[in-house]
Amino acid sequence: MDDRDRTELVRQAFLAQQQAYAPYSEFLVGAALLTEDGKIYQGCNIENAAYSPGNCAERTAFFKAVSEGRRDFTAIAIVGNKRGEAGDYCPPCGVCRQVMAEFCKADFEILLAKDMENWKSYTLEQLLPERFTL
Repeated sequence: MDDRDRTELVRQAFLAQQQAYAPYSEFLVGAALLTEDGKIYQGCNIENAAYSPGNCAERTAFFKAVSEGRRDFTAIAIVGNKRGEAGDYCPPCGVCRQVMAEFCKADFEILLAKDMENWKSYTLEQLLPERFTL
């Protein structure tokens, strides 16, 4: 994946963030998941008054893709910030990392973006070195 592809993936994550439903935390997260053949699945966080039924943006993107039969993922871009505040790097939670481990190889790329010009790149192995498997 080159920087042009990374830029597009980050742009798609920011577009997904606009759909976030976060009336309780006001923390808006967007994700864009890339398949090996170039298809992008967007996801946003979705909160619920009961808290536990909520869903993270990363898992929303994965579940959309998996529900359509996809299992071939290359990278994900994640963006997040409190409503009205500047963005910062927003790493995936532990549950999302484990979902990534279920469907992705160790070299799966995870892009964390503050804005369109500033991002960090990690592999799944770097963010979840001792992942659980059966």
